[in-house]
Amino acid sequence: MTHDPHDQRWLARAVELATANVGAGGGPFGALIVRDGAEVSTGVNRVTRDLDPTAHAEVVAIRLACTALETFSLEGCVLYTSCEPCPLCISAALWARVDRVVFAADRDHAAEGGFDDREFYDLFGRDRATWSMPVAHVTTGDDFAPFRTWLADEHRTHY
Repeated sequence: MTHDPHDQRWLARAVELATANVGAGGGPFGALIVRDGAEVSTGVNRVTRDLDPTAHAEVVAIRLACTALETFSLEGCVLYTSCEPCPLCISAALWARVDRVVFAADRDHAAEGGFDDREFYDLFGRDRATWSMPVAHVTTGDDFAPFRTWLADEHRTHY
């Protein structure tokens, strides 16, 4: 991976956000989106504050950056985060099309700190039939209807 000479500065900012969030009663995660050397948005873990299991720091930063930039694509942006993104957050970064993700602490640090995401990484590598939460495909008889309607809409926004 190509490193930017400013990576450490932005990572320090992410760690600062995470540490401050703990002091405010939140989780130990902070993230920010940077474009062209400027901070676009920040996010901290708000899962317990917002009662939202998807309110991870990275997701919050991505949502706020998209709003600030008035786009759903964060091409040209970098996501800096205090800890290696979990599968939810790395998926959000992929969907947002950020150019790079740079993190400080890794998944082992997270596990040591009481946030063990390794079980999710392992889970996605296993057959769904072995999961503790069933994920079932049930057909409606016309499962493709939404996609057919989408494809027929010549004014749709491609993403």
